[in-house]
Amino acid sequence: MTSRVPSLNWLRVFEAAARTESFARAAEQLHMSPAAVSQQVKSLEERLGAPLFVRKAHAVTLTEAGRAYLAPVQQSLMTLEEATEGLFGRTQEQALYLNCVLIFAHGILAQGLAEFEAAHPGVSVVMSTGNSGRDFQQGFSDLQIIFGNPHAYGAESDRIMGEWLYPVGLPDVAAQITQPADLLDWPLIEVGTHRSGWRHVLEEVKVMPGAARMVFADSTVMAMAMAQAGRGIALARSPASNDGMTGAGLVPCLEGLKVRGSQAYHLVYDDLRALRPPARRFRDWILGWVATQGWD
Repeated sequence: MTSRVPSLNWLRVFEAAARTESFARAAEQLHMSPAAVSQQVKSLEERLGAPLFVRKAHAVTLTEAGRAYLAPVQQSLMTLEEATEGLFGRTQEQALYLNCVLIFAHGILAQGLAEFEAAHPGVSVVMSTGNSGRDFQQGFSDLQIIFGNPHAYGAESDRIMGEWLYPVGLPDVAAQITQPADLLDWPLIEVGTHRSGWRHVLEEVKVMPGAARMVFADSTVMAMAMAQAGRGIALARSPASNDGMTGAGLVPCLEGLKVRGSQAYHLVYDDLRALRPPARRFRDWILGWVATQGWD
């Protein structure tokens, strides 16, 4: 099946003509003749099977389809330009493309990123976040920080740190929990994508998980918000969730109860030897910085 994705040059001409509302002004910007611009636009319209402009005597206006198409075309051209400049342009040594699970970005990386940038003032960190590594299956990145099995996301990896699990709730809820069995009096908010969760914690404290009432969230950030709203008891995943727990006004239930999680955060990449300089600098920094924090 033939792809409907049009020529990049056609898209550049379309964007200029749409932005200026003039084939003549677009031609000046692109160092082309107005006739060439008109022909490129016509070729694009034929490929798409729809008119993009209403032609007038001295100007053009976008059709409804043209207006809808302009925003994604502009975004795509901008993304391509930024990636090309970052990888191959004057700043190729400076741009670092990082994908990071949200809880780590919010609870850990936000604390130290200023230190990294101060130590490497020429490096610009371009970071994308998501709930899991699966959110980053499309697009380019130098490095990924994921939670769970690193081999599912890259050929090589470094373990950054693990986590400790413990129940948290609103202060009036926590005050009513004096022994592990009291946890079963409340809905337990579970993040179903994590291998270590409530079952793991309850088994450690000799409470039968089958008696628990579970409600589900798609992330620890959402679980904290649900606990803040009084929906039940969440599991803190320390240290990454510490700031989120404090910000939500949650406190530990059963002071001193902490269970070691079975998964960890990893820095993932395809080939250590092929990492670009800013990615190498970030790798060295984060592994050293986390070690100094005493997190394991």
